[in-house]
Amino acid sequence: MRAIKNTLRYIRLYYYFVRFSFMRAMEFRVDFTFRIFMDVIYYAVNIALYKIIFLHTEQLGGWSENEALIFVAGYLLADSIYMTVFANNLWWLPYFINRGDLDYYLVRPVSSLFFLSLRDFAANSTINILAAVGIFAWATLTYQNHFYWYQLIVYIVLIFNGAFLFFLISLASLIPVFWIHGGRGLQSLVWSLQRFMERPDRIFYGWVRRILVSVLPFALIASVPAHFFLDQPDWTLIVHISAVSTGLFLLVYWFWRRGLRAYSSASS
Repeated sequence: MRAIKNTLRYIRLYYYFVRFSFMRAMEFRVDFTFRIFMDVIYYAVNIALYKIIFLHTEQLGGWSENEALIFVAGYLLADSIYMTVFANNLWWLPYFINRGDLDYYLVRPVSSLFFLSLRDFAANSTINILAAVGIFAWATLTYQNHFYWYQLIVYIVLIFNGAFLFFLISLASLIPVFWIHGGRGLQSLVWSLQRFMERPDRIFYGWVRRILVSVLPFALIASVPAHFFLDQPDWTLIVHISAVSTGLFLLVYWFWRRGLRAYSSASS
């Protein structure tokens, strides 16, 4: 019963986060419009890139153009969820740590990780989620091969999980700021590596692919989930993605707790 009450309390708190974010976004309509414009360009460039690639080849990583479009729509949706729900919060985290502003969040009667990860909902990116959903729907409706309805549902769930994986990887890259007190930790490295998320995993071989599906699981954000939808349903993929996601969450949470112990507050 207590667990249910706590869950409802967090849901209600997140509702207020979202509500406040929309109210604030309406006060800065130029920024709201600009962000939409920038993301539309990003979507167009990614789709155009694969269109150009398939002018010169019939398959990429074992996928036809129609199948690759399903994959592209998947990672665009995962990226839009990440940018809307998590990105703004992660951007400010190093500043809070370095300036001692983290104190305000540590004394809140809720999980500090929950508060700092979800407090700022990017309301100006919600239109982009709708755009990504539209691209995903278009790619699915134009997909010519047969699939089962549960494959689509599982794929969508895995895309949401992929957005969460992207958040965990990004958060892990920022936690070293607790010790090095400089810049943005290892986030610039993640910005470079995230390009692996935008490529079919089967174009990589050997130890590179093994790293991308386990240690730095960028391939699990959209590429490997796409195999469940595009290929014959393989439930071992679900087990693998679930195991890696759970393991990464526990590791990042442990790392976060270690970082808090090393934190020097403004009052110390």
